[in-house]
Amino acid sequence: MTALLKVDHLCAGYGDSVVLDDVSFEVFPGEVVCLLGANGAGKTTTMAVLTGLLKPFGGDVHFDGVDLLALPPHRRVSSGMALSPEGRQVFPNLTVMENLLLGGYNTEARRQRPQRLDWVFSLFPRLKERIGQHAGFMSGGEQQMLALGRALMACPRLLLLDEPSLGLAPKIVSELFQTIATIAKSGISILLVEQNTVGALSVADRGYVLGSGRIAAADTAKALALSPIVREAFMGKSEYAKKVISSQEARHA
Repeated sequence: MTALLKVDHLCAGYGDSVVLDDVSFEVFPGEVVCLLGANGAGKTTTMAVLTGLLKPFGGDVHFDGVDLLALPPHRRVSSGMALSPEGRQVFPNLTVMENLLLGGYNTEARRQRPQRLDWVFSLFPRLKERIGQHAGFMSGGEQQMLALGRALMACPRLLLLDEPSLGLAPKIVSELFQTIATIAKSGISILLVEQNTVGALSVADRGYVLGSGRIAAADTAKALALSPIVREAFMGKSEYAKKVISSQEARHA
């Protein structure tokens, strides 16, 4: 099977500071891949390169066989890639509906707006209830639903999720990861950047661990959950690994 997203020997940073040093990874069609790492490891820098907000120092990135680095950001969206950004970044002075419609602005997405709206509202009934409310008056959890729904309105084949659980209450985080698993079942490929290692590995097929700007480990989600290095660095007690494995078994049952 050919990779949908293929990153080869990526180097990137800011000014003279190198954040990513020779990073390579792949996401295959229909797959959930998580990118783990501590603060400053290079996760968000990776997302910035993929979305066109940061020009890398070197390396290659291909999306569905096309040189992604040659495309401007808006062409990356129309080619089938959408981002739900860190910190949600909804438009606070616009309503829920206006935020969602802005997500579905490319030509293909405009054709599918009614169907996509129905799907987003089925995933997040709260958004339908708040359809006319300004996003700035919503809770953090509701804004995260909106940010994710807005990205889905673009009809992505690859969904980029940058720290979706950041700053949310545990109950909301649990519901969020369940929704991510539901989205994955629809066939959309997902690249998930997360500090919540347990949640990320519970919904992922495979994972990569970034450390000091390099890929420090790569394996299936289950294998990473059992890895002594990953457990010591990110997960702590062994009960957390058991929780990941239990979630994986339930997901694939």
